[in-house]
Amino acid sequence: MTTEPPGGRQAVAVWSIGTLVYMVAVVHRTSLGVAGIDAAARFHIGASALSTFSILQVLVYAGMQIPVGLMVDRLGTKRVLTIGIVLFTLGQLGFALSHSYGMALASRAVLGCGDAMTFVSVLRLGSRWFPARRGPMIAQGAALFGVAGNLMSTVLLARLLHSAGWAPTFVGTALGGALVLVLVLLFMKDHPEGFEPAPAEHHGRAYVKRQIAASWREPGTRLGMWVHFTTQFSGMVFLLLWGLPYLVEAQGMSREAAGTMLTLVVIANMVFGMLFGQVIGRHHGARMPLALGVIAATAAMWAVVLAWPSPHAPLWLLALLCVVLGSCGPASMIGFDFARPANPPERFGTATGIVNIGGFTASMAALLAIGVLLDATGDNYRIAWSSVFVLQAIGVSQILRLRGRAARLERQRVAVSRVESVHVPAKA
Repeated sequence: MTTEPPGGRQAVAVWSIGTLVYMVAVVHRTSLGVAGIDAAARFHIGASALSTFSILQVLVYAGMQIPVGLMVDRLGTKRVLTIGIVLFTLGQLGFALSHSYGMALASRAVLGCGDAMTFVSVLRLGSRWFPARRGPMIAQGAALFGVAGNLMSTVLLARLLHSAGWAPTFVGTALGGALVLVLVLLFMKDHPEGFEPAPAEHHGRAYVKRQIAASWREPGTRLGMWVHFTTQFSGMVFLLLWGLPYLVEAQGMSREAAGTMLTLVVIANMVFGMLFGQVIGRHHGARMPLALGVIAATAAMWAVVLAWPSPHAPLWLLALLCVVLGSCGPASMIGFDFARPANPPERFGTATGIVNIGGFTASMAALLAIGVLLDATGDNYRIAWSSVFVLQAIGVSQILRLRGRAARLERQRVAVSRVESVHVPAKA
């Protein structure tokens, strides 16, 4: 192919179906965030066992990132999204009907496997239907749809859970998966007519190892992974599981007020996503200051809230914490911007998977640490949430170690690209 996909209305329609799938997947992923207390009562479990739900889900998600990238290359976006929808719908349905801890745990694992197939697939779908210059729009658009799914969890599911009950609420969300499955089967196409990609060359394990090794050798890929690691987990853990119990049990809020706080995190996420996208689009050098600024702001807010002398922090301070946590998700998207120029297009799927592993690995570690510390200290949330600082320190040390090399190589590649674009050989 010598030309790029043109975009247009059909591209927007197909892309909208893909992002709708991702939104539903995020609803399924974050539904436990408003049901943590109910889940503990339903399955008669403590904090460590409750955190295992999200840990297993995130572990499966992270472990599937690189395999999913390879699957998309070989099977196409439509097939991988179809498999993903079936899996996360079955997982949510199983969770809705579970009465035992073991069955519920297995259901969350299946859900995490299906969820893992959505984000990378949607990014690839956008790259097949839109010109390359629309790449940042594709990533931010997918992120905003994910935030919309998070908003549905915090606003709608919280109300449904206490009015309709456990099984009807989770079965209802599973029906959303069935709806998007029909849309994908009827209307989705992997690429526009006449823009079929060249067949990918796969050579078994050797090919996979070369792809992973080449991506990992790039400092930009590793820098992107550590940026994703350090920025994403604090806000994600708050929304995914421990935010509502912390606000209700440690801060004495009602469930309704705590749900409003979670909604504030999600709304702030949307606002910061649009703001960061505009800033980075105009000033590429703002990526690192924004990432480090979000990390510093998050650490400072947690330090103030956890060190507050009275048992309950004031409402304005908790609201400010939620606003800052809302910046974590958009900041984590900066990691993909560091990996993109470091890898050629045929390797970007693998690099994307490596970057995405970072934040979910940190989230898994935080979920486990908070659950274990709560059980060990008799539900002392101050000690439990202090584990955030340890993970941030690890991540920042790696970011500072890699940023110089990554920046130098990126500048060299940009310079070479500009020279090549100017010195075009004359036609014979």
